[in-house]
Amino acid sequence: MSNPIGDPGHGHSPAAWTAVIIMLAAIAIATVAFFLEMPWLVWTGVALVVVGAIVGWIMAKAGYGVNGPKYTPKEH
Repeated sequence: MSNPIGDPGHGHSPAAWTAVIIMLAAIAIATVAFFLEMPWLVWTGVALVVVGAIVGWIMAKAGYGVNGPKYTPKEH
């Protein structure tokens, strides 16, 4: 499918990668904690998912998002 405006980015930026890595680690921690019956660690993992989203948003606003001035797209 072609896009006449160009590639919108699809999350290939430092902000997106950082947010996804934080949230992926948080989900892994929460999953293991769930099976080990550690509710406080499950809720910590849930909180870290929210932190990951906030970190991604802050980094995007700081210029590390797809259209940010500090982001240079790489050729594929």
